[in-house]
Amino acid sequence: MASHMCNSCTDIKLVSFNMHGFYQGLVVVQDLINTENPDIILLQEHWLTPDNLSKFEHHVSNYYSFGSSAMTTCVQSGMLRGRPYGGVITLVKKDLRAYTQTVHCDERYVIIRVANYLIVNVYFPCVGSNDRLFICDDIVMNISVWRDRFLDCKLVIAGDFNVDLEKSNDAIANCITAFAESCCLSRLDILFPDQSVSTYVNAALGHESRIDYMLSSCAGDVTSFAVVDPDIHFSDHLPLLAVINTRSTTPAFLVSKAKTSLYRTS
Repeated sequence: MASHMCNSCTDIKLVSFNMHGFYQGLVVVQDLINTENPDIILLQEHWLTPDNLSKFEHHVSNYYSFGSSAMTTCVQSGMLRGRPYGGVITLVKKDLRAYTQTVHCDERYVIIRVANYLIVNVYFPCVGSNDRLFICDDIVMNISVWRDRFLDCKLVIAGDFNVDLEKSNDAIANCITAFAESCCLSRLDILFPDQSVSTYVNAALGHESRIDYMLSSCAGDVTSFAVVDPDIHFSDHLPLLAVINTRSTTPAFLVSKAKTSLYRTS
């Protein structure tokens, strides 16, 4: 794909997926790479400690990773006790490295710039988390600050929002919806209503809901969006897949790699 980008504008294929643990979700990630060949993969809840983040580059060798562990503080304070949790990481095809800038990495969100697109991978706290609304407000505020620094970029946000955005009486949903409106973000599940389906499915508990989303300020660039139902997977979340047409992006994205120093990885 990247070789095509050097000559003419084409598409970016983007996947977002809550792994529910590295090994539970790895089979889906590898299957999506084989079948869909995505350019950027946004992953949440990999549950890896800082020392184990290299597992991504070992098992997904055609991509480089940018992300963090949610257990850094826990590990630094002593022996890890209890189940692993959290963590967000973004995988970018190595062919796109010349066009990519790593912007910011936090425990709950990762921001990269690919050409003229600012892409945010986010994991909002789940129900029952301490200070949940405060954390959500903080995430939204920080993403807003970074967006203001890249006003020339189109904004794409995807991940596990841990809330049904249709719930108008929910403080978390209202917080995120207000932010989306202020940034002129469109929900892809609304733009493609046949994909307005559950993204969290726990058959054992009989629970399902729509809590994973993709939002974009460049709705006209999105040519397709789907909630993927893999044949074999062990996560209780379903991957989201979108294709963004880049024909309207900046001319800098169309020049040779030798002239794209602005987008080189930092």
